Order: sequence, then structure tokens, then C-alpha cells
Amino acid sequence: MMGIRQLLMLGSIVWFCLPHIAFGGFDDIAKARFATETIIAKTEVVAGGEFQLPNGKPLPGKIPPFCRVVATLKPTPDSNIEIELWMPTENWNGKILATGNGGAAGAIQYRVLAAGVRRGYATVNTDMGTAPNGENLTDHPERWADFGFRATHEMTLAAKALVRAYYDQPVRHTYFVGASTGGQQALMAAQRYPDDYDGIVAGAPANNRTHLHAMFVWNWQAAHKTPDSFLTREKIALVTKAVLAAGAGKDGGAPTDNFLTDPRRCRFDPVVLLPPPRETEGADYLTQAQVAALKSIYSGPANPRTGEQIYSPPPHGSESLLLLGNKNTDEPPAFSFIFRWILGVDFDFRAFDFDKDLGHADQRLAPLLNANDPDLSNFQRRGGKLLMYAGTADAITPFQDAIDYYERVVATHGGLAKAQTFFRFFVVPGLGHVGGGPGLNDFGQSLETRLPQDSEHDILLALERWVEQGDAPERLVATAYNGGDPGKGIRFMRPIFPYPKFPEYIGDDPHLPGSFRAVEHERGGTSTIKRTSK
Repeated sequence: MMGIRQLLMLGSIVWFCLPHIAFGGFDDIAKARFATETIIAKTEVVAGGEFQLPNGKPLPGKIPPFCRVVATLKPTPDSNIEIELWMPTENWNGKILATGNGGAAGAIQYRVLAAGVRRGYATVNTDMGTAPNGENLTDHPERWADFGFRATHEMTLAAKALVRAYYDQPVRHTYFVGASTGGQQALMAAQRYPDDYDGIVAGAPANNRTHLHAMFVWNWQAAHKTPDSFLTREKIALVTKAVLAAGAGKDGGAPTDNFLTDPRRCRFDPVVLLPPPRETEGADYLTQAQVAALKSIYSGPANPRTGEQIYSPPPHGSESLLLLGNKNTDEPPAFSFIFRWILGVDFDFRAFDFDKDLGHADQRLAPLLNANDPDLSNFQRRGGKLLMYAGTADAITPFQDAIDYYERVVATHGGLAKAQTFFRFFVVPGLGHVGGGPGLNDFGQSLETRLPQDSEHDILLALERWVEQGDAPERLVATAYNGGDPGKGIRFMRPIFPYPKFPEYIGDDPHLPGSFRAVEHERGGTSTIKRTSK
């Protein structure tokens, strides 16, 4: 075990994180023992109120007083894992909340740190070791491993050591909340490090990582095949309107919904948007090239040699996110960074081969990045609880892939009833990527909810109740805001249920939760997706 290595930065470290109540205090932090080389770069007491971000801007909202620890973890010579731990100096709830990152990471997520401290947790976050530029880690395999699994685990071990030393008390429970890349972190923890957390929230998980990124390249190629293939924002809106006409209110949702409850039930063919014979193409129609692009995108990526499905396609109703970050130019596809790690920063993605190049990525990256193992026996055995969610309007991490993974867990653990004793999955109608979207977008998943903080409206509190009281969540009540903005008021509220149950409209006011009941929908309904590294 290694102790703290004090890094002298611009003179010296100031050791003055003194608690306001009878904790052990920061003097005891210096006695903490770590499993890896740990460099404490900064410690301070933040008096509360506003917090100034490193870029000089204030973090939105007021924060209670806390002890801030900034550290660098170096499990390998090439590693440079930054973490920040914020520990309330008053009203600590006895728990640690580890939080996830997003995209290629590379920066501390301060909003989730603040949200956790407001809730009373000692809260920790990591940049996952990819700073300063997670887009360019060519030939840095140790840093790939840090991003894939090691940074989150080392962060958690360091946080536990620091919290125990600071408060001079045992930690009651340790939780993890993350979505997208944070969802990958969440599932990786349950699979590789079952003792790290008592409870985990995994949102919109990017766990089938190499194949998820293959989908981004597939969509980009489809939209750039010819000069006429690209879909502008106006054309995307036209497609969504046609999708809703084909499926909204026919999949269990209310007839007034502007989103799909279960896109698996939507039968939409983009050929309906071709102009009729002898009519010219116009604002209300798509070109033949655009229809071909959509058909390819809706089919999902496939291996050109074997025909095997590589990843789930974006669901109908998620079109507004289809080409997020992409332009009608030759710029590389958005979210292609992991392929640049092994193919080089100048790789031409028009030539990406979904057999050979993806096979190369699977060989080098999948063992480090993919969290596909359905065997969660060790996590289950030690009493861990896992809640996963995914939105039906998410084109970034399609909910069908989460269904596919969950069904594999169910099969591994002896059926749905047995799997649900420790792992429940909520499909959220109309939720975009992690948040936003045309439908339900708040059930406490961002930690910044304006909803009542109780276990019916807040997924973290539902998880806590399950872990600490043994009361598994049978439903949550989610909220949709006007314009997706909490400041504009509530648009409607609706219950969501553990898969395979979906909310179905039974009449009366569609804005009220009581107008919906739980109905089991068909299981699966997705193509069997190829997965590597289990």
C-alpha cells in the first residue's frame, strides 16, 4: 500500500481542510493509505455559496460548505487520472456517491459534484485519465485501460480511503450514478469490481463500446454517401413528423403524444416521403438518396462479409439526435475517437471497413472498453442492487441495445424473476440521451431534479430504499417539462415500470400519472447483437 505523495505545486500544498463538526479532520487525511500512487494536488475548505470553476466562471446554484480534495492517481507510469472529492463539512449522510462522466471524458464534472454535496453525500468524480484531449490517445494502451475500467475503480478506492480518514467514521454505503459513458462505468463496475458499490444507477449505457462507435461511423457513411444523402435539420423534422403519424398513440402511449412509448411497435418506411410521380422534390419530400440513407441507418450496422448485426439501429422517434455533431462536410464522424486511438488521427472514415477495421478495434479495445459480461453473480451475491434506464428517443445509445444486454443477464441468471431480485431496467418513453427529448425527461437521474425528493420520483432514492430497506422499485413517476425546461413548468407526469412493463394509456387526462397502467410488452424484439469481450 502506498501513502500520499505530496506534490508541491507553486510552492506548497495548504493543508487546512478542517471540519466544522467532530470529524477526524484533514490532518487525518494525510494518514490515509492508498492502493496506488496518489498525488494530493490541492485541498481546501469551500465556505459554501458560490463555487468558482477552474475557468473562472461561477457554478450555477448555491453549495453548502465542503472540503475539496484534488488528486492525481498513477496506477501506471503513463496514467494521469484526475479526481475530485467533495466532502460536506456539515450534515454528511454517511455515504459516498461516485459519479460518471460522458463522451471521451477528460474533465471533471463539477455540476454532479455540487449536486451530490447538496444531497449530503461525499461525492467524487474522475476525468477517467483522458485529459487534456480524449480524442487523441493514439498508442496509449494504459490510458485506454484507465478510460475503460481502471480510473473509476481507482477513484473509488481513493475516495473510500480519504472519506474514512476525514470523517473518522465508517462509510455506511457507497453508490454510483452515471449515464452514457457513465453507464459504461456503471456496468463495468458491477462486472469487474462487484465490491466497489452497494448500489448502481446505469443510464443510457455505452457499454457495447466498440460496436456503439461503429454505429456512429455507419450513420455518418450513410449520410455522406452522395452529395444528396445528407439530411438537414428541416428534413429530420419532416421524418419525425411522419414517424409520429405512423406510431404515436398506437404503441401504448396517449393519442396526443409527440413521442413514441415503444418504438419497436412502430412500422415506418421512409419511402412514404418520396414525392409522388410527376411531382418535383420539395420541402415536404425526401430525395431518393436521403431515403436510402435513412433505410441504411434504420437497419443498423452489419458486417459486410457475414451479414451479422453489429449494433442496434437508432429507434424510430429519435431522429433529432441521429446526426448530432455531424455536418454535411468531410469532417470525421462525431464520437469516432476510439477508432482514432488505433487507426490514427488522420484516418479516412469513408474507408472504414466494418469487418476488418472493426475486427481490429475489437481485438485491441474491446477487452478494455466493453462491459458486456451478463454474469453479475458476484455483484448479486454480495447484495448489490442495480437500476438501469434508457430512453426511447435516444439515438446515441439506443434502448434496444440495453434491452439486448438485459435479456442476456436475465438468461444468465435463471429468468426474469430471479434477475429482478437485484437488477431492474426502466425504459423511459420519449427520453432523449440521458436527459431532454420530447417526452419524459426527469426522474432524478441528473441529481439536480426539481421534483419531490422521494423514492417515487427520484431514481437514486429508489435505489437507496432498495439497498437499505429491501424495497425494490415497482414504478417511478417521471416528469416532462414544457420545452424540456424545468423553469417553464411541468407539462405532464407519467409512471414508468420495470421492463418488460410499459405505461399504457387507459383514458382520462393524459397529463396525469393515474391515466396509465403497467402492461407487459413483448420481450426482446431486437436483433441479436454481436458482442465482444463477453
